[in-house]
Amino acid sequence: MNKDMDYYMKLPYTIEIKPSPEGGFAARIVELPGCITQADTIEEVYTMLEDAKRCWIEDALENSEKIPEPVGEEYSGKFVVRIPKSLHKVLSERAAMEKVSLNQYIIYQLSKSVMLKGQ
Repeated sequence: MNKDMDYYMKLPYTIEIKPSPEGGFAARIVELPGCITQADTIEEVYTMLEDAKRCWIEDALENSEKIPEPVGEEYSGKFVVRIPKSLHKVLSERAAMEKVSLNQYIIYQLSKSVMLKGQ
């Protein structure tokens, strides 16, 4: 198998997003040391992180450096959760206020909760 840019860009790397003390969000790809970025919104941070990942991998390929791959169990990134209609309403309204999708808002809230508890 040819491990080129497309190969590495499709791998399910671990993404970590935290609120930044200066405002906005900081994000990193755990397996790629130094692959970090920041942005004002969740939507922007995902876009910026994809760009940072591409630059990180491109540099490693050009310099014939080893590129870490995700390890551990394979996860699809999908799971189904049943929630009360009232919670669904509140989450949807807050996502709309932030001008992000419901998925993005829930990912942010889950990430924030998990990261704060992990410190």
